[in-house]
Amino acid sequence: MLRNAGLVVASVLSKLKKHAKPGVSTAELDEIAMEMTRQAGAVALFKGVPCPYMNKPFPGGICASINEQLVHGIPSRAVVLKDGDILTVDYGAKLNGYCGDAAFTVGIGEISNDRQKLLEVTQRLLDIAIEHMAPGIKWSAIAAMMEKTATQAGFSIVKDYVGHGIGTEMHEDPKVPNFVSRELLRDDIVLKKGMILAVEPMVNMGKAGVRTLSDGWTVVTKDKKCSAHVEHTIAVVENGCEVLTALS
Repeated sequence: MLRNAGLVVASVLSKLKKHAKPGVSTAELDEIAMEMTRQAGAVALFKGVPCPYMNKPFPGGICASINEQLVHGIPSRAVVLKDGDILTVDYGAKLNGYCGDAAFTVGIGEISNDRQKLLEVTQRLLDIAIEHMAPGIKWSAIAAMMEKTATQAGFSIVKDYVGHGIGTEMHEDPKVPNFVSRELLRDDIVLKKGMILAVEPMVNMGKAGVRTLSDGWTVVTKDKKCSAHVEHTIAVVENGCEVLTALS
C-alpha cells in the first residue's frame, strides 16, 4: 500500500520536473499535479492543511518554492518561472489510507555554477542517507555525514525543519534531522526493519536562518540567498532500504 502511494508521488513529480520550464507558472504545475492525483484516486496531502499562524489553509496541492524560498511556496499564476531560477516542488499524496511524500529542486533553463553546486550537494545528502540506511544503524551517524558534506561544501543545513516518520499520516514520529544535535544524541534513532521515514535535507547557500513571510506559509532564507530541498519516502528493509517515491 505504501508503495502504491509512493508511486503516485513519483509519477506526479516526474511529470512536473519535465514541465518546469521558463514561462510556466507554478499554478500550471499545481493544476497538473491535482489532475494526476484525481486520476490516481488519491488525495493531495498538502491542500487544505491549516496554517499555524492564521486562518488560511494551504491552497495548493504542491508547494512550489523559488530561489530563496525554502518550503511552502504557494502556487500562483503570478509566479512564472524564468531562466536561471531554481525551483523546489514538494508534493504528498494519500492513497487507500497510506501516504507518500517527496520533493525535488531543479534548475530552470541555464543556472549559475553556484546554484548548480547547491543542487548537487543537496542531492548528495539524500544519496548518503539512502546509501547508509539499514537495520541497526544509528541515525546520528547518517546525520553527521550529511551535515559534514554540506558544511565542507560551504553551505548551511537548515535546522528549523526536519524529516519525519510517515505511514497512515503524513507526519509521524520520529523527527528525522539532517544534522547532529544534543537532542538527537540523547535520544538517537536506531533504524529498524519496517520503519518508514521521509528524509528531506534542506540546504542554504548562505546562513541557516529562515523566516516565514506575511502570507503565513512561504519560508525564505533570512539572507535572501538560495535554498534547495530534496526528499524521498524510504523504507528500512532487511539488507538496507527501499526508496518508495522513486520510479522503478
